[in-house]
Amino acid sequence: MADPTAALPAGTDPARTGAGADPARWPDVARVPAAPLRAAVAGRLLARIARRHGLRVELPDGRPMVAAPAGAPVLRLHRPGDFLRRIGAGGLIGFGESYQAGDWDSPDLVALLTALAADPAALVPPGTHWLRRLYVQRPPATERGSSRYTRRNIQRHYDLSNDLFALFLDRTMSYSAALFPTDLTSGAPLADWAALPTAQHRKIDRLLDLAGVGPGRTVLEIGTGWGELAIRAARRGARVVSLTLSAEQLALARRRIAEAGLADRAEVRLCDYRSAEGSYDAVVSVEMIEAVGRSYWPAYFATLDRVLAPGGRVALQSITMPHRRMLATTDTYTWILKYIFPGGQIPSTEGLAEAAARHSSLRLTEDQGFGPHYAETLRLWRERFTDRSEEVAALGFDPVFERMWELYLAYSEAGFRTGYLDVRQLLLTREDGR
Repeated sequence: MADPTAALPAGTDPARTGAGADPARWPDVARVPAAPLRAAVAGRLLARIARRHGLRVELPDGRPMVAAPAGAPVLRLHRPGDFLRRIGAGGLIGFGESYQAGDWDSPDLVALLTALAADPAALVPPGTHWLRRLYVQRPPATERGSSRYTRRNIQRHYDLSNDLFALFLDRTMSYSAALFPTDLTSGAPLADWAALPTAQHRKIDRLLDLAGVGPGRTVLEIGTGWGELAIRAARRGARVVSLTLSAEQLALARRRIAEAGLADRAEVRLCDYRSAEGSYDAVVSVEMIEAVGRSYWPAYFATLDRVLAPGGRVALQSITMPHRRMLATTDTYTWILKYIFPGGQIPSTEGLAEAAARHSSLRLTEDQGFGPHYAETLRLWRERFTDRSEEVAALGFDPVFERMWELYLAYSEAGFRTGYLDVRQLLLTREDGR
């Protein structure tokens, strides 16, 4: 095996600046940590992972670190020393930061990440899982989902720029899993860009049906997005109050609702879910609970219980992960939390059902999943985002940001392709029908 650490200076390993990253904007991407011993360990671990997962890890001259089968997913190292220092010092956070810095690349990023995501527990050698506590970080207190910090967490992602999101979302401006028609033989989603708006409406309509939204019903939406669900619900004759903490989304959602002629039926408020007021026949929320954080599920479900009218229904759409993995990764600071969704926690269906039962009178009564459809949704977004790279740059986003979003979209797609992640629509009702 070629040793990518062999060319590193013996005895010294000073931290230095990563290529091309603005230290003021990206301090942990710009700085390459000094970690010679951990880098050596990371090199050996990388070789083990490559063998176990059938990966081709290429050095800058094109030589492979280890033999790999034909057609193997490729991890191409441009700066092996920097890559291993970052991995050794920061684990998976370092892995993401090294991609942002351009230390490595892949001709098929999704294929590489799918291979790695297929068995995440196997990335750590047997008998060494206890070492996680030595290098895994906990999320900062300032990124918890408390009423003090939640708005800032939301703004860091959703207030980047409405124009940015419009570059890769379809005309419905829906930033959640679409529900495509399926092939009658294979059951695979039939996904292409032209089908995406209709598939987004199909997803929304199924959730509204689940919640029993129709003429004369009152609806509370938690997490407005850019207003498409509120518009669909209002067109059914419902009266909608929608809550958001994003000033950018608030402005555009209000404008879109007004342009649809539905301002008398749908109202958008800048409001934390904990401060929701009123009583509603239905509560709906699409992929917002992931931003709540497990510590705040009691407050979340207590709020749903408080605002739900007698006989009402709650319909949630949530990304989920297996329960054991959720428990194992709770309070773990990840690259996604650091750079994409601060304060978040992907739940398990079991975790949500348990929290609802413990902290409200609500019970999970229906559960429908469509994870492969999210993989296809993300593929369409990712292809659109990368195809419009020049327009992303014209909005003022630098190459480090672009690589960060490419990795985020590809990483998420890989999670759904392996089944490590799923997306589900959940119905909660009161146990006694009240």
